[in-house]
Amino acid sequence: MKFPKRFLWGVSTSAHQVEGGNHNQWSAWELENAKANAAQGKAQYHDLEVFDDIQAAVTTPENYIAGAAANHYDRFEADFDLMKKMQLNAFRFSVEWSRIEPNEGAWNAQAIEHYKRYVAALKKRDIEPMMTLFHFSLPLWFTEKGGFEKRKNVKYFVRFAEKIVEELGKDIRFIITINEPAVYALESYQEGNWPPEVQNKRTAFRVLRNLIYAHNQTAKKIHTMNRRYKVAIAKHSSYVFPGDDALLSRASAAVLQYIKDDYVLRRIRKTSDFIGVNYYLSERVYGYRVHNEDKNLSDVGWDMHPEHLQYVLERLDKKYKLPLIVTENGVADADDTARKWWLAKTMMALNEALKEGVRVQGYFHRSLLDNFEWAHGHWPKFGLVDVDPTTLNRKPKQSAAWWAKFLANAKKN
Repeated sequence: MKFPKRFLWGVSTSAHQVEGGNHNQWSAWELENAKANAAQGKAQYHDLEVFDDIQAAVTTPENYIAGAAANHYDRFEADFDLMKKMQLNAFRFSVEWSRIEPNEGAWNAQAIEHYKRYVAALKKRDIEPMMTLFHFSLPLWFTEKGGFEKRKNVKYFVRFAEKIVEELGKDIRFIITINEPAVYALESYQEGNWPPEVQNKRTAFRVLRNLIYAHNQTAKKIHTMNRRYKVAIAKHSSYVFPGDDALLSRASAAVLQYIKDDYVLRRIRKTSDFIGVNYYLSERVYGYRVHNEDKNLSDVGWDMHPEHLQYVLERLDKKYKLPLIVTENGVADADDTARKWWLAKTMMALNEALKEGVRVQGYFHRSLLDNFEWAHGHWPKFGLVDVDPTTLNRKPKQSAAWWAKFLANAKKN
């Protein structure tokens, strides 16, 4: 397999999932709901194949509190050294808004200095930083104003973006404004699984529209600061396909694909320099319902088809004519028995897309570390590196060693 010389090979994280010690709307919600989530743990997860292995965790309140997470905030230098040993040349991270602006209009100089050292440490190791501005966590003062439910609040996010780009921008080219806007709107405002636990379709749709508006306004602001910045969203993309040739199946798949991908992407394409692609699963449609094969499931119960990444990339390239970067892709696999297979299939899918002329510029695996997996808590293991829950010591997994060898050979070719 051959890849472009300047291809970005990286891993992806988010601040709240790995840093530890954050104080934001997620940390407040975790403390309020940990006992209730533990009480519901058996009912929620009993049908997973790995339930016997995770039962103790999902019925324990501590599982649902990020706490120290992986303590990446203090251990980032050592984590970057691990990345270098793994042959990686890029890293996607998020800046925690609640650290930078803990109170409205009050910038935290110490936190800004931390992220300056953080980015400098990446550059020192010749690792390209990709900065995310919103990856699900928000300052409490912002959510008390209504968060992204109110369009008038978008100005606060644009102000934060301008501030952090001013401070860190000299060492950064790639900027993700919003991570998975549709997922955030769905989980937080329609399904009620995430804070603020709203269950209202109209509110969810309004939040989604406001996130699209926030991206466009932020991208315009960043582009006025310097045109060298490459700005995008990270869009959760599925490969939606009909399970048979029936007209209803084909029509339903097309409608679902539009809802999942195209509604957002059509509205941000003019302000975006590339599309960030987050791919984890596909959806097979029969009639008007999704019926996945479900023969090969990850620990969180997702049907695994890493090879379908090729079709996602080819469709987006044909439709939007923008460069693509896979900004997230990975598998929950505590035993590390499927990750090597997942990576191998993914590398093949990337290679096939490139051979078809798709302008893929990089691939970021999620995640570098075993981390806090939002409402699921600590038990799902997406990391290439194991993190001991007691000592927080790091140990690269066998899949990480295999991928490092693959990347070393890929760079030679």
